Amino acid sequence: MMAIGCASRKLAAKFIPAKPRLWHLRLQSLAMYYLLKTEAGTYSFADLQRDKTTVWDGVTNPVAVRNLREMPKGSNVVIYHTGDEKRAVGTASVVSVDATDTKKPLVTLNAGKALKSPKSLSDIKANKLFQDSPLVNIGRLSVVPLTEAQWKWLVAE
Repeated sequence: MMAIGCASRKLAAKFIPAKPRLWHLRLQSLAMYYLLKTEAGTYSFADLQRDKTTVWDGVTNPVAVRNLREMPKGSNVVIYHTGDEKRAVGTASVVSVDATDTKKPLVTLNAGKALKSPKSLSDIKANKLFQDSPLVNIGRLSVVPLTEAQWKWLVAE
């Protein structure tokens, strides 16, 4: 009986962070939908479409790195341009995740399609689906888990 209790605590510790206010971030990191931010002048969605495949790296924020590392193969991704543009512009999918170096995971993406109706940051902030999202609450987070409802709204035509 004691072993079951220990196992339950170990399992709970895996999914529940030490800081309760980060609970929703930990649960969302198990998502199949993500938003990746990039500076259009550095590597734009058009660059991804031209290249067809790329390795997403260079992320340094610990929460964003964890989100990258935990992305399941086949996850759906929205590409978001930061800077002057501030809008979701296209889609991609996760081909593979190499988390051998836990501090610098390499995520291979395949380009998807440009969004017919790109969503601006102001549109996103105005939508109640995003009121608890790290996308609007932690503005500098470059790898953001999304719910299925958020994904569907962002890619809706």
